[in-house]
Amino acid sequence: MLNHKGNTIIKRMIILGDFLLLNSLLLLFFECFNHLIPPAFSHAPRTFFFASNISLLIGELINQPMIHERHINLHNIIIRVFRLTLLQAISSFVFIRLLYNEGGMFKFLLIYTPCLFAGLLLARLTERLILNWYRQKGGNTRLVVLVGNDPAVMMVYHELTSDPSTGYRIEGYYADEPIKKCPANLKYFGSIQQMNQWMESETQVSHVDELFCCLSHDENEQIMRIMRFCDAHVIKFYYVPRMMGNYSLSIKPETLGSLHLYTNHVEPLQDLGNQMLKRSFDIIVSFLVCLLILPFFPIIALIIKYQSPGPLFFTQERTGLNGKTFLCYKFRSMHVNQNADKLQATQDDPRKFPFGNFMRKSNLDEFPQFFNVLKGDMSIVGPRPHMLLHTELYSNQISKYMVRHFCKPGITGWAQVTGFRGETKELWQMEERIRRDIWYIENWTFSLDLQIIFMTALSLFKHDKNAY
Repeated sequence: MLNHKGNTIIKRMIILGDFLLLNSLLLLFFECFNHLIPPAFSHAPRTFFFASNISLLIGELINQPMIHERHINLHNIIIRVFRLTLLQAISSFVFIRLLYNEGGMFKFLLIYTPCLFAGLLLARLTERLILNWYRQKGGNTRLVVLVGNDPAVMMVYHELTSDPSTGYRIEGYYADEPIKKCPANLKYFGSIQQMNQWMESETQVSHVDELFCCLSHDENEQIMRIMRFCDAHVIKFYYVPRMMGNYSLSIKPETLGSLHLYTNHVEPLQDLGNQMLKRSFDIIVSFLVCLLILPFFPIIALIIKYQSPGPLFFTQERTGLNGKTFLCYKFRSMHVNQNADKLQATQDDPRKFPFGNFMRKSNLDEFPQFFNVLKGDMSIVGPRPHMLLHTELYSNQISKYMVRHFCKPGITGWAQVTGFRGETKELWQMEERIRRDIWYIENWTFSLDLQIIFMTALSLFKHDKNAY
């Protein structure tokens, strides 16, 4: 059965916490900020408390908490808390004005509502941390069975197990042939025929929550059998598109007149409005950053020159939009050497000097790239630009490599903030980086850019083990 019971309990506890927070905050204002309390509160405090709680109940019904969801990001949490707070404030205002035709309510809500928003947001983040810890310890898990031996099955496996806090636990997989180079902890249950026997043994399937199936379309009868089985046992069924070599069938619907078609790439940044929004944001933010860092240029230049003779800036040709070459700027963090255009930086790279090592770990060396953004060669957020040698090398080894050049390269990107930054020692690391770059291009939103910028800003204070 789906693990709804645990999620329901978590949701109810969160809602109960919201009501405790609301009433505690109202009491705090009543005791400490009495001059801000509207007349209706003083005349009929019970009615005021009742109206505030009913208003929160309306907000909870319309905008239910979602932090128990296994894939929810900080941006979504902030948006939902904002909506909840806004709904509570509007409902409270309407109720009190209908019951008591007195002033002071707007002034009170102007101060009280931001406090409630901050309190609810802090509570949500704390609750999320506790829930993540609980799932990492083995609680509130979602048990999964995989079907098939296509490479796409391994993509599902890595996606579900990459973050232990999501609470997924892979029981194993069924396939007619074992997966090549399968992780040791991914158990092979047997053939599809053995899976059919497993499905007939109802006493053994009650603990499964989700099933991911990746079989070819000519096995449609088997797929339909699995789907009917999942429906009968309340197991969430997912069909995973197969891969053609290294190519995933990541198709999305489009319409051509009355026809329904599918394309393998949809880029939101093809829309002129999205392009203008992203470019306007890039220009405004980059101009402000350039103004802020200009006073520090002399200090940075003196330290670099003192520790390592040579130019202040490191310039390198890199691959940009539509595969075109541009000159990328960075503060020089290494001694002048002949391998700068050939070798990536390593953890104990002898080419780095002390201040250069600090700049790389703190991302300070990337700041001159805001000039690249102003010039139009780059964007603040996008796939990181690679040196020309890597473009030539990996474009021959990874079939979708050049797709990442459908948008401008960025100072930071989705791959970098999700653990794929720095040196790529093995091919799979670059393949995963490319996959995340393409996901960003196909799923771009302005709010996603803001989320990536926020995650990058956090990394300035929390050292990334891959930053060297």
